[in-house]
Amino acid sequence: MDAMIKTICREAELRHGYINENISTIYFGGGTPSLVSDYGLAIMMDKFRSLFAIDNDAEITLEANPDDIAKEKLIAWKAVGINRLSIGVQSFFEEDLKWMNRAHNAQQALQCIPLAEQCGFHNISIDLIYGSPSLNDMNWKRNVEIALSLNIQHLSCYALTVEPKTALEKMIAAHKAENVDPEKQSWHFELLMQWMEDAGFEHYEISNFAKPGHRSRHNSSYWQGKNYIGLGPSAHSFNGISRQWNIANNSLYIKSIEENIPFFEIEQLTEAQQLNEYIMTGLRTIKGLSLEYIFEKWGGSSAAEILLTAKKFLENNLMQQINGHLIITQKGKLFTDGIAAELFKD
Repeated sequence: MDAMIKTICREAELRHGYINENISTIYFGGGTPSLVSDYGLAIMMDKFRSLFAIDNDAEITLEANPDDIAKEKLIAWKAVGINRLSIGVQSFFEEDLKWMNRAHNAQQALQCIPLAEQCGFHNISIDLIYGSPSLNDMNWKRNVEIALSLNIQHLSCYALTVEPKTALEKMIAAHKAENVDPEKQSWHFELLMQWMEDAGFEHYEISNFAKPGHRSRHNSSYWQGKNYIGLGPSAHSFNGISRQWNIANNSLYIKSIEENIPFFEIEQLTEAQQLNEYIMTGLRTIKGLSLEYIFEKWGGSSAAEILLTAKKFLENNLMQQINGHLIITQKGKLFTDGIAAELFKD
């Protein structure tokens, strides 16, 4: 752990000139940064403040699991500048947590949020998973109701996916676990959209809901195509024209920086790739795609092609055109990835 923290700080020194602008958000995650000692977080924050121009009102988020949250840790996180928590609750039901092989239990999931509030955190997001075989409609509704009753400001919800080469995929193949049902997942998503609208939350990105004024500023930067720098193993960075990603292996990442040898790969994005990324991320958001922006950055022919392809989605009420923006409708949100793929430039 000490070597990792030291190396991340060294990478920050090596790359602090990657983006020449003020830093408005810092995000500790993914992985499990809540396992890092309070002292380690303080060392990294001190290093970042010495190298980067960080806004006074910067959003500084830490990802945490319920079983890592304790009063002493919360006080220490607050002291180093963490002002937003993203908690991987996933479910408030014991059977779901066991099925997903989570380390925390239902009681920890329930208790961690009020505890965080008591320690001064008033910008809290939680993750929930829907569409798992163990989750019925009643428990899915109850999960969302519990989340809302805890007065959270932000909710991220994801359909359970079976990733290749995982233990879950092998168990399903061996008929030791039930496979996911896409129709059930679609139904859970439709229910979710209605419940969150009724609760006054903005559905500002396909998987994300926020109370007014509490959208994730950090994730919104990704979706808006803004520049960012990523530090640590597997971290990605983007400066508008190229993308680079660090070595994923922890020990190799540390060794490479210690020995001053390349620790990342890089690709220059073509104009078509840049446009496709804008389509992929922009279409998932409440703002949609700006035809004027596409016209200015990629030319009139690109804007015309996209509008022509979008015609069938507009006619079928999967998309609407508002003030020069192409925006996915409630009905269309079930098909966002497919619509984006059809709009891509070859």
